Amino acid sequence: MFKEFKAFIARGSVVDLAVGIIMGAAFTAIVNSLVADIIMPPIGLLLGGIDFSSFYVDLSGTGYESLDAARAAGAPVVAYGIFINAIIKFLIVAWAVFILVKQVNRLYRKPEESPAPTPPNNQEVLLAEIRDLLKQRG
Repeated sequence: MFKEFKAFIARGSVVDLAVGIIMGAAFTAIVNSLVADIIMPPIGLLLGGIDFSSFYVDLSGTGYESLDAARAAGAPVVAYGIFINAIIKFLIVAWAVFILVKQVNRLYRKPEESPAPTPPNNQEVLLAEIRDLLKQRG
């Protein structure tokens, strides 16, 4: 069993997967900072100083000052502002992965081969022979 496990770990795809997970975790930190520190502040400023992460609906009806206060009190809340931030983060990651995959595919793209000429079928051969015979007689 140990030999099988060692063979499994030594396979290139497992190592590639591990590297991908580590890079993904590092990339997540960058995207989180990009969204929270660079993208959302100007959007909030354009919308009158609004911070999306503070948007919530208090289901208890008590009316707390902030999302943090409602959560500290244990009130049920729908934090749709955090959901909006998560959607923006997802779109950024999806776009970055799309660009990355597109560039990698372009690097590894094989040149297109021209299709081999198709051999003529029997009808074409017969018609060509008839044409040639008619040219000879004519």
